[in-house]
Formats: sequence, C-alpha cells, structure tokens
Amino acid sequence: MKIVVMSDSHGRRGAIDEIISRTRGTAGMYIHLGDGEQELRSVMEDNPDLDIRHVAGNCDWDSSSPRASIIKVSGVRIFATHGHWYGVSGGLERLCSNAVENGCQIALYGHTHCRYNRIEGGIYVLNPGSCALPRDGFKPSFGTIDITSQGIVTNITDL
Repeated sequence: MKIVVMSDSHGRRGAIDEIISRTRGTAGMYIHLGDGEQELRSVMEDNPDLDIRHVAGNCDWDSSSPRASIIKVSGVRIFATHGHWYGVSGGLERLCSNAVENGCQIALYGHTHCRYNRIEGGIYVLNPGSCALPRDGFKPSFGTIDITSQGIVTNITDL
C-alpha cells in the first residue's frame, strides 16, 4: 500500500489539493501531521472517498484531533505525531522511543518544516517537510511510504 504523508500546510489548501491531485488513484491513505487542520477538514469534506488520517499540530488551536496516532497498515504499525510534544526540534530520541514502546516500525513527524528520511535504530523515521512553508532551503514537499510484501520504502517528493 502507498501512503502519502504531508505536514505543515498552514492554511494553504492548494498545497493539499495539489498533493491529492498528483497521487489520487495510487495512494491508499493520506496522513496529515498537523498545522493545517482547518484546510484539511475542508479537503476531507470535499473528498469523502479518501482515507485521510491526521493529528493535531501546535498551531491547530482548539483541536479535537489526537496528539499522536498509531496507524496499522498491512501488518506495519506507524507512529504519527506533529512532533512538538516529543521535542523533535532538539532531537529524535523521544519520538523514536515512543515508536519502539508502541511496537511501531515507522515514526512520522512534522513541526520543523525540514525534510528528514532515515532509519534510526531500526525505525523508519520520516518528516515530509512542509507542503507550504519549508525552512530547509528546499521546495515544498510531501512524503510517501510504500509497504509491500518485500518491505518498506520511504521517500520525499518536491511539490
């Protein structure tokens, strides 16, 4: 299954619409990692056929969305969070520790607006960067996770 991961759209619905337009028909699930709940709710209303999961970001005020979520896909457990509750700006130890404690093979986070795609201690760690306001000198971006019987592949794509 192909999963599309995005984060930090900060009111720019067009970025989410572009990601969906480019991946519709190939993605089985979308995950938004926070700071974009308002526009995401509108996208979800307009696309009820899509499986869209989400967590709250630090700028999603009065959100009823969870701080973190464990998503099970094809026998793989994914830990998804915005990241600010786990101190990702100062390091990934707490994020990875929580992923391991919850039996997850993948840890997803946003918040920093900077891309990150590595394996840390056997955990696939992915920050798709910001789909609207990157802070790392790269273009806006989104991530993909491909889960197959052969394994897991994570990637980051320019928007």
